[in-house]
Amino acid sequence: MLLPEQRTKLDESDDRLFYDVPRFVTHVDKNFIAQLTDLYRERLQPQTRILDLMSSWVSHLPEEMAFEQVTGHGLNAEELAKNSRLDKTLVQNLNQTPELPLPDQDFDAVLNCVSVQYLQQPDRVFAEMHRVLKPGGQVIVSFSNRMFYQKAIAAWREGTETGRVKLVQRYFRAIPGFSEPEVIVKRSPMPPMMQLMGFGGADPFYCVIATKEDE
Repeated sequence: MLLPEQRTKLDESDDRLFYDVPRFVTHVDKNFIAQLTDLYRERLQPQTRILDLMSSWVSHLPEEMAFEQVTGHGLNAEELAKNSRLDKTLVQNLNQTPELPLPDQDFDAVLNCVSVQYLQQPDRVFAEMHRVLKPGGQVIVSFSNRMFYQKAIAAWREGTETGRVKLVQRYFRAIPGFSEPEVIVKRSPMPPMMQLMGFGGADPFYCVIATKEDE
């Protein structure tokens, strides 16, 4: 799926060191978060089992929606412990150990918010997403144009925003049993030149969604 050089990071130190200090901040703006929560409200079903992969201290799930269980995976135990939506937590470095210690076909949905750019072995991680999903379950991968530049893989750093969407589509298409990925794009109406002049503009919202087909 990726050449070895496309998987490299500028900072090749252990990811656990980089994420050792908790960051109780949001990495996208309020507009992005509102769009993501609305999407979850539309696509997720109450009383289902959710895996929030590469999570943090907040999951952006609709407050009014109750789930049977939400399992949160991440690299910082303090961040996960602060996330009130999580029923179970799992700390694991997917770049070192991409296999998840979770049962087959155990989740109705897998979520990945603004973190896909850090995966050095996306082929193995997306295969794991497929494995732990129930037939008919879905994966929702959301991202913007922000990143920890030194920790994003070269294929992401060097790509355009459109190219990054296509890259995530490739990740899904590489795993047999996923549906053709659906793409949702909502860019800021503010012209790029205006943003460069300091007039701001909302973070662009990108989302790629695929479903595990019936076996």
